[in-house]
Amino acid sequence: MSEYSVNDLLYLMSRLRDPELGCPWDQKQDFASIVPHTIEEAYEVADTIAREDWQHLNDELGDLLFQVIFYAQMGQEQARFDFSTIVSNLVSKLIRRHPHVFPEGTLESKRSAAEVSEAEIKRNWERIKQQEREAKGLEEQPTRVLDDIPRTLPALSRAAKLQKRAASVGFDWDQADQVLDKIEEELAELRQAIREGDRAAVADEMGDMIFAQVNLARHLGVDPEEAVRGTNQKFERRFGYVEEQVTASGREWQSFTLAELDQFWDQAKALGL
Repeated sequence: MSEYSVNDLLYLMSRLRDPELGCPWDQKQDFASIVPHTIEEAYEVADTIAREDWQHLNDELGDLLFQVIFYAQMGQEQARFDFSTIVSNLVSKLIRRHPHVFPEGTLESKRSAAEVSEAEIKRNWERIKQQEREAKGLEEQPTRVLDDIPRTLPALSRAAKLQKRAASVGFDWDQADQVLDKIEEELAELRQAIREGDRAAVADEMGDMIFAQVNLARHLGVDPEEAVRGTNQKFERRFGYVEEQVTASGREWQSFTLAELDQFWDQAKALGL
């Protein structure tokens, strides 16, 4: 079987988008219509890694790469950019953001053997990204601290990024215990909203409490999106066990009390599911 290259993939994409002999579906796509597919492919990569399905990770990464190739082709058609400019800009940016590896700002330059602390790397990273944001502001419009955090991110991930960016300018709790106190405060406010039967207030306070929990996760070094993804998988495994027991009993779900179903759940926990 032939080994294809990136150039072959670029050629294939141009064939798919050919106005006369290309694929009708690919021909009618635009930047906006491809976005949902890009998000889906990124999640499929994340899911494959979470399940440690290494056999299929190669395919999923290929599907994600194809999204970049698709955007590159449309950019080329509109004379905005092409795959080469995407790669060139990426390499330049990564060199700029890693002065501890490329001290002279060139791909060929090498750092000394002196140890570089992770804290220093993070400080440099944030400083350089801030400089990049300011440079964009000079070209376009002045940017505020939180302006360039994508609104299309999953809510938990965006909450964590908002908090991290605010923390970079000193707006942050000093200790995780302070965040725990904030969660207790938000929980009390949520209870009050529930007692008052104010649905709008309940939704608002629920959001505040989740936001505070994301903040705690950040302070504890836990990625909230990954944590919830792991909990979802755990719930699926344990509920699957409960379902197996219900099916094996020959009884209908409705005939079980919650206490009986909870016993199956506890069994699943005891089995390490």
